[in-house]
Amino acid sequence: MKIFISADIEGVAGATDITETDKSHADYAVYSEQMTAEVAAACEGALSAGATEIVIKDAHWTGRNILASRLPRQARLIRGWTQDPFSMMAGLDEHFSAALMIGYHSRAGSDASPLAHTITGRVTYARINGRYASEFLINAYTAGWRGVPVVFLSGDDGVCQDAASFLPDITIVATMEGVGGATISIHPDLAVERIRAGVESALKGDIARGRVAMPGHFTVEVRYRGHTLARAASFFPGAHLIEPHTVGFEADDYFEVLRFFMFGISMNSGG
Repeated sequence: MKIFISADIEGVAGATDITETDKSHADYAVYSEQMTAEVAAACEGALSAGATEIVIKDAHWTGRNILASRLPRQARLIRGWTQDPFSMMAGLDEHFSAALMIGYHSRAGSDASPLAHTITGRVTYARINGRYASEFLINAYTAGWRGVPVVFLSGDDGVCQDAASFLPDITIVATMEGVGGATISIHPDLAVERIRAGVESALKGDIARGRVAMPGHFTVEVRYRGHTLARAASFFPGAHLIEPHTVGFEADDYFEVLRFFMFGISMNSGG
């Protein structure tokens, strides 16, 4: 059984302020350690469930946050960015049995986390087929496009609830909830324990129930914080301005949606 893990940091137990997620601040070390501990716990749960191979994408900011020496020897770690539209799911292909997401956070436009955003801080919100899009939703569709079930998610309560409404059979572990600019978190060690047990349970269950139903057509809407960002993104082939801050895009192939997100959000440097 080959398992893929995509890991972020804003949804690990206790993460509250952007300084705690930024390598240049002293606060960061604690949360790099916690991100590593939660990912290692997911690996341990997967191995207990029978995994023979684990690939982890370090998917926060620089892509260089997880302490590799703390991981099980069976795990392989993708650090840095591959500069392709798969982004946080880089390395995923159809040969994986299941995908797990660790340390995820609420979407842009949500009040469920002080660290809520979608891909970058440039976006007020994004929607896919009318549903507000978190990074979980974007990446779950990527897994669905590759034919890989998504069976487990940990992160703040907001993204966990969004995930459960999209994939009712997903196993979730909420590490904390957001209240205004604060978080109410479970103990970091308890988060690790629950992730380990949750991953093991999810992988011992009916993995096929995590398959993502792929629509035949995708309608995307992205609202940017600045009108110059929207103008720049509107020149992507097939994109158009809906109004000065909002860009629309449509495609049948989800890879084209990922390509639009890559050039229209991740790499858009206007404004």
